[in-house]
Amino acid sequence: MTSCFMENDSVASISLSELSSSSSVSDRASVHWGCVLSGSETTAVFKAENDLLENQFFIKTICLSEEAGDEMHIVAVCDGVGASKPLPVATLRHCMPMISFPGLELIPPVTFKLCSGKGPVFISAQHITCKSLHWNTYILFYVFRGWAKPTILAPC
Repeated sequence: MTSCFMENDSVASISLSELSSSSSVSDRASVHWGCVLSGSETTAVFKAENDLLENQFFIKTICLSEEAGDEMHIVAVCDGVGASKPLPVATLRHCMPMISFPGLELIPPVTFKLCSGKGPVFISAQHITCKSLHWNTYILFYVFRGWAKPTILAPC
């Protein structure tokens, strides 16, 4: 059985629809997302509520439950931009029960699949929604020693 939970982690408690319709509210919302993959439910899908906003989805951790058997557990992921074939991102066993991702960004919809093992496997992620920039604003990023410095330019 796939169990999914969502928890609002923004400072102001607002829904994503309020974010898109109100200019007085912050332009960003951060929502924690998670699911459990097991032998009975091997797939879980994250879909963004509003396609008109910029959606960023970051995998934070994938970890193996204490009840999981001593077998290899492989978790694959497929996002809205990548190929239709799922890409393995985690191989877990009792000797290495958790993997952490410092900045793995995916484009919704995101599909997680338990390719091997019976689980349960816990997946933790973060969904960030931002208002898009106006069509007449351009951002250029200059990378200097690993840091990106945004520069906003108006069109000619």
